[in-house]
Amino acid sequence: MGKVLTIHGGVPLKGTVTVRGAKNLVPKAMVAALLGDGPSLLRNVPEIRDVEIVTSLLTLHGVKVDKDPATGDLTLDPQGAKTAPSNAIDAHAGDSRIPILFCGPLIHAIGEAFIPDLGGCRIGDRPIDYHLNVLRSFGAVVDKRPGGIAISAPGGLKGAKLELPYPSVGATEQVLLTAVRAEGITELKGAAVEPEIMDLIALLQKMGAIITVQTDRVIRIEGVSALSGYNHKALPDRNESASWASAALVTRGDIYVEGADQQDLTAFLNTYRKIGGAFEVDDAGIRFFHPGGPLKPLVLETDVHPGFMTDWQQPLVVALTQAEGVSIVHETVYENRFGFTEALVRMGATIQLHRECLGAVPCRFGQRNFLHSAVVTGPARLNGADIDIPDLRGGFSHLIAALAAEGSSRVTGIELINRGYERFLDKLQGLGARVELTA
Repeated sequence: MGKVLTIHGGVPLKGTVTVRGAKNLVPKAMVAALLGDGPSLLRNVPEIRDVEIVTSLLTLHGVKVDKDPATGDLTLDPQGAKTAPSNAIDAHAGDSRIPILFCGPLIHAIGEAFIPDLGGCRIGDRPIDYHLNVLRSFGAVVDKRPGGIAISAPGGLKGAKLELPYPSVGATEQVLLTAVRAEGITELKGAAVEPEIMDLIALLQKMGAIITVQTDRVIRIEGVSALSGYNHKALPDRNESASWASAALVTRGDIYVEGADQQDLTAFLNTYRKIGGAFEVDDAGIRFFHPGGPLKPLVLETDVHPGFMTDWQQPLVVALTQAEGVSIVHETVYENRFGFTEALVRMGATIQLHRECLGAVPCRFGQRNFLHSAVVTGPARLNGADIDIPDLRGGFSHLIAALAAEGSSRVTGIELINRGYERFLDKLQGLGARVELTA
């Protein structure tokens, strides 16, 4: 049994929070340090569990990771890179999928990589298979062994022509981290172009990579024989910014998010305004607040960038439970992202899940038995409840609901939130939330 967080609802959140480097970039930037022939410096690093996991995995592979106690900046020196014992990789990876992204950089650095069965995932799980096929296209040899997979490239990695059936962020990262030091030219069609991908490209370019982003999701990479280290400041976490924005709206509060970047939140800000939220942008961040008056329902579809991001959907659904009327949310990126609504219904929300595509465009989950559309009717009176957190974004959404609810909620599984939200309890208390943590 983990710790229990008791939340006393009904208090508007007011004050300032600071958002640092993006969870969806920083671990990948750390892995990229393996590609250099000297130390790299990564700045604006958040204190989150994923950073700890990658630090452990890099250290196991002989990378020296030093953290500046004053700033939190990381210096990563890969010059002692070596093979790590498979059982140790397994123990440190936990349920993280990050080890799969080590493959290309490790093959370039030491000639081989080993991937354990990830997070209880059996090999042959579709996302893992997909990454393995990408590596095979570069000439890697994949050898399935007890407990995981050994990957090598006896003839070296060679550039490849690839086309993704869907603009997957993870697959695009895999291609970038593998192609930059592969021999020859790689062309990737159907690539993801999220801000975190563009920031990873900027970092790799600093190391000496030659990467061109063309129109229509085409990325072209000219392989080079060696890369240097980088000095890079990670872009801010747009998902955390959007989460605090939703918290301000749901609790009828007023939160200034220092570090929030308007450019990477354009689609979110448009939707936030349509619902009835207000925001003010300055050079250092964005103020999000509830301006009074009723919230408005809307029809929303998630999409890959530059569309409305799937990670923004869950916190915003909590806000839609408070809108006057019927909202429709069509999830097109992840097939099972509405499981978190069960707890909201127990708290008093009216949410119906549907297998049909309730959006303008049929998506790849239609006719496939996934509950990937939601009809949200509001405004709902939320009441405190016992909640066990299912995942990172859903978990933060439950916290927001509990903060807005009447009465108290007991929340377990909060360790999951530490994976992507830096010191979230301190931040909540700093905004005036009445919360208590007990063992």
